[in-house]
Amino acid sequence: MKVLIRRELLDYLIELAWEFYPNEFAGFLREVDGVFEEVLIAPEGRFGSGSVYFNPWSLPLDTSIKGTVHSHPSNVPWPSEADRFFFSKFGGVHFILAYPYSPENVYAYSSDGSPVEFEVVQ
Repeated sequence: MKVLIRRELLDYLIELAWEFYPNEFAGFLREVDGVFEEVLIAPEGRFGSGSVYFNPWSLPLDTSIKGTVHSHPSNVPWPSEADRFFFSKFGGVHFILAYPYSPENVYAYSSDGSPVEFEVVQ
């Protein structure tokens, strides 16, 4: 499985990671015609240096949400046990942006925490 993400969205996610640093940020990714196009920042979020808390009841009923994204202020790019638990609840594809935030430090995982290949498209 190869996931597609729009260049403009990836650049924006990297910018968000820097804006929230040294805290994590989290969001939900909308897919349009098989390409991740937009992010919804976690509603009612509390963004800390090692975790993000949000109210899942505040999420919109939106069938175009097919993935998640969050940053790791550390340079650890793989999902933690808590990340894998979160992934299992939201399905889809999950992006992690590891510090220092750049396109080379973006990783995608499946709902079981396995790496997923992704391609940046214009």
